[in-house]
Amino acid sequence: MKITSFNPLIVTKNAEETIKLFEELGFEAKHTKTGITDENMTSVSMKNADGFRVSITKADNVPQDICSIRMNVRDFDEAYEFLISKGFKNTQGDKVADTGTSKATMLVSPSGFTIVLIEHIRKE
Repeated sequence: MKITSFNPLIVTKNAEETIKLFEELGFEAKHTKTGITDENMTSVSMKNADGFRVSITKADNVPQDICSIRMNVRDFDEAYEFLISKGFKNTQGDKVADTGTSKATMLVSPSGFTIVLIEHIRKE
């Protein structure tokens, strides 16, 4: 399995405040993706001068902030099956968000931590 990036992801109702906090810490927004899933979530990837990354996703349907791991991979299906075989469960049942340019879903481990698995679909 090829992992292309691995960084913290904060899922929150208060994305604007969280983004501002990280900007004050020296992070800059590098990429914004909107219209993710049926809930129309928006995700902002941020990076600081030392190369550290954090992603912040605005989600109105979360009861509290969720700190997760964002894991981008080359082959979504391979990574998904690997994590499922280790006991992870898809938080959306079998649903996977497919925007045409990416595939993603949140998986929860048997002990409760989450990984947001993402593949950016490359045009060959």
